Amino acid sequence: MLSRFPETRLAELLRCSLTAPEEILTLCDDYDCETGEFYFDRDPEAFKCITELYFYGEIHMKRGICPMCFLKELEYWRIGPECLDDCCKCHLQEVQDELAEIAEKVRTLLVDREGDPHAGGWQRFQAALWRLMEKPESSLPAHIIAIVSFVFILVSSVVMCVGTVPELQVEDAEGTLTEHPTLERIETVCIGWFTLEYVLRLVSAPHKLKFVLAFMNIIDFMAIMPFYVVLVLTSFGAGVMELANVQQAVQALRIMRIARIFKLARHSSGLQTLTSALKSSFKELGLLLMYMGVGVFLFSALGYTMEQNHPDTLFTSIPQSFWWAVITMTTVGYGDVYPKTTLGRCNAAISFLCGVIAIALPIHPIINNFVLFYNKQQVLETAAKHEIELMQLRSCQAERALTCASGGEGSSACHSDTFLPLLREPRGPGVRSSSADTSFETTAEASELFSS
Repeated sequence: MLSRFPETRLAELLRCSLTAPEEILTLCDDYDCETGEFYFDRDPEAFKCITELYFYGEIHMKRGICPMCFLKELEYWRIGPECLDDCCKCHLQEVQDELAEIAEKVRTLLVDREGDPHAGGWQRFQAALWRLMEKPESSLPAHIIAIVSFVFILVSSVVMCVGTVPELQVEDAEGTLTEHPTLERIETVCIGWFTLEYVLRLVSAPHKLKFVLAFMNIIDFMAIMPFYVVLVLTSFGAGVMELANVQQAVQALRIMRIARIFKLARHSSGLQTLTSALKSSFKELGLLLMYMGVGVFLFSALGYTMEQNHPDTLFTSIPQSFWWAVITMTTVGYGDVYPKTTLGRCNAAISFLCGVIAIALPIHPIINNFVLFYNKQQVLETAAKHEIELMQLRSCQAERALTCASGGEGSSACHSDTFLPLLREPRGPGVRSSSADTSFETTAEASELFSS
């Protein structure tokens, strides 16, 4: 049975036991010649999975076993990952991808804190400016700038809304209501901050083209651009502003100012998570639109057919009936278009029941995607911070060990600082667990050592 996989450690151990018993210890941790027993200092639960290879030709990873530790077990037993079942391979790949994301997150956090040691003077300044404008968690000034930017966004949005209140508007020379001059000055200050912020971020961006084409940066540009376009058009004089097309363009540009509310997404991890979850739910959203499209077409056609013979019908055509079908299937029901025949009312009842089902079916996967993505982001951030803390702890322990080696501290402190990390070091595959592995023999001695 072992010979079915001759490249594995157990199969090689079988060959050595038949030819040269002296080589057995190179393949296991201990061997009893009298009883013919082999000892391996490995995880017994993982070994139960290893034996499945010889019985069934494939390996299933049991629940509760760390995938990365199991991968090391496979390497020890000289078994390739291709022997894993497909479901276990998928789980292993997910864990590897998650570890890669954690490593990338750690690298990003380290660069944000310490910067790139190999960068030049301008590159260091650029990286520092980028952290100041894009990484609120990197320093206190960056956090303050993020708060100030958030306040400017709120003030600008409030000013835009308040400026449309007739009681707060003033009349110009022609008797037209315009925004109050005070609100215009506040708007100018906010636009000045947004412009400065955008320019600094653009100058400090590592990849300029990627920065310009990013969705949120396009939103930032759209929130700034209308102000300067209107300013340029106004500078040409009243003759240009009197043109109807120019007036419509100016009005459209003013309406585009509502895009600045999306700038809040840059300072909100919740909105960023929502955006990412929607991106990952395109399939479910497509199903929702497909269900609604089919239902709207079907029930609007049925409604038109059943209502067209009524003298006071509101269904004049199938395209005009699309509006009724949309508001009915989404259970909005404005009441501006409604059926007047019995068959039409039955069709309406069936349409809003089908609409509830069509909307409810894809919603659950979308919510699950949001929850999974949000939890994953929280886990990645926590794991990255813990990894950085562990790296700092190991660095401090290494410095203390060097200090102790040079005789810079007392012997008892050095003993406790250097001994405790050694207790946590994993033993190699060739080291056997025994009572001789410890430096103390009783629980009392261990307690005294740890308390010191």
